[in-house]
Amino acid sequence: MANNGSTNLRRAADTVQAGGVIAYPTETVWGFGCDPDNANAVKRLLALKQRPVEKGLILLAASPLQFAPYLEGLDDSLISKFSQPAPSPITWLVPDNGRAKACVKGDFDSVALRVSTSKLVVDLCHLVGGPIVSTSANATGQPTCEGAEQIRRYFGDAGPDFILPGELNPNTKPSEIRDLISDKVIRGA
Repeated sequence: MANNGSTNLRRAADTVQAGGVIAYPTETVWGFGCDPDNANAVKRLLALKQRPVEKGLILLAASPLQFAPYLEGLDDSLISKFSQPAPSPITWLVPDNGRAKACVKGDFDSVALRVSTSKLVVDLCHLVGGPIVSTSANATGQPTCEGAEQIRRYFGDAGPDFILPGELNPNTKPSEIRDLISDKVIRGA
């Protein structure tokens, strides 16, 4: 079974690296993901979700180190705050230093970054070699899909290129969203 798990992770990583869109379980919900540096993949993901580009997207990574290019130019104290482990997932709004593609940050002058606490996502990001996009697996305004079968039924052939099997943590709430500079909570956990 471990071999099947690592095969699925490799397939998901290969799909992301090839410019595809995947569905995968995050810490909190089933999500859609792709390479944030591939504008065509991001645009396809946005079309799948029927999400306006202006709303922006969250990026997940295995560690703060994978976000180093997005943190360049920040004061060391802010990088330290971003890098501190948290008891529950925190998505930080980090001032955009020009690294994030417009289709990722939307109409904002910040980019939303979260170091994942999901082993599956951490392993995936290690295989991909960097951050991946994360947005809930649903069409905008619809309930989030609760698993692979529901994603397949809802999206059919127009859905993601690969669905990474896995489970959500049933005790985890959606991540808190917090501004890195002001520490203001935008969305509570």
